[in-house]
Amino acid sequence: MTLTTEAPAGVPVAAARRLSYVKAFNEGLAQAMREDENVFVAGEDVAGYGGVFRMFDNLLDEFGPRRMIDTPISEAALVGLGVGAAARGLRPVVDLMFMDFIGVCLDQIVNQAAKMKYMFGGGLSVPLTITTASGAGLGAAAQHSQSLEAWLAHVPGLKVVMPSDAYTAKGLTVSAIRDDNPVVVMLNKVLLGSTSEVPEEIYGIPLGQAHTARQGSDVTVIALGRMVGEALAAADELAAEGVEIEVIDPRTVQPLDTETMFASVRRTNRVLVVHEAVTFGGLGAEIAAQIQDVVFDYLDAPVLRIGAPFSPVPFSPVLEKAYVPDRARIAQGCRRLLERS
Repeated sequence: MTLTTEAPAGVPVAAARRLSYVKAFNEGLAQAMREDENVFVAGEDVAGYGGVFRMFDNLLDEFGPRRMIDTPISEAALVGLGVGAAARGLRPVVDLMFMDFIGVCLDQIVNQAAKMKYMFGGGLSVPLTITTASGAGLGAAAQHSQSLEAWLAHVPGLKVVMPSDAYTAKGLTVSAIRDDNPVVVMLNKVLLGSTSEVPEEIYGIPLGQAHTARQGSDVTVIALGRMVGEALAAADELAAEGVEIEVIDPRTVQPLDTETMFASVRRTNRVLVVHEAVTFGGLGAEIAAQIQDVVFDYLDAPVLRIGAPFSPVPFSPVLEKAYVPDRARIAQGCRRLLERS
């Protein structure tokens, strides 16, 4: 078993220190704002309050009300503001407090932000970053706990990233802001307090490039967002049984780095895809279809998918815990794959 780590080019490993997910996001955003004066933030309670999850703490003090803007509770107007500002050459960061609220502004995201460059024949860019908190696990119930990445990844013109730890929360945020296309940054609520090594320097993580979080030879586990940590924990459990799991973190789900996945499948011959979103119609289905289309001859067993049941997210803590996939279900899925091959 080999755990893989990385540091951005030119940044010594010694420069890394442990930082929480939410503080890493905050630091990356602040550094991007210092790097480019065209970057500004708009959203509900982002300035005076620092955001409902404190993601924007202290930014008003440094950048002032011109670049940290509290808005009315109108997601459609908020994203519309972002689209217009981006089309005019600014780099807005628009915060949607909960991912569930994208339904309110889906037309602005899908039919304006995603399509404007195409509709104008490439004559303008829309460097818009949309940040939002996703996922279950905090008892926030059905309207504040969804993982809707499959909706967005289905739309040509959008990029979608899912940071799995503090390191990626900072690096993917910086890359999203620097990108000349609309990017949705899905921050996971349960991970906000988790810590990992994060360099102090500004750095970006390439969009559309997956990361092998752990090397193994028996089963490939492709895990999205929060599920990366659960997959790594399952891999530790299975290692005690002599089973070596390779864990792939896509990081970006649109565009999706399938080549890294295919290469892993050629080594392990078994695949499990896990995400927090509902299994039906989730990205696990797309990933499984592409794997079976391209590297079918390398498979010793059908691709296995693990996700949430087809139900709204429960409010009850007991039911919610059963609803969200975890390390135990991932480990059991890996055992099933080994038994079937």
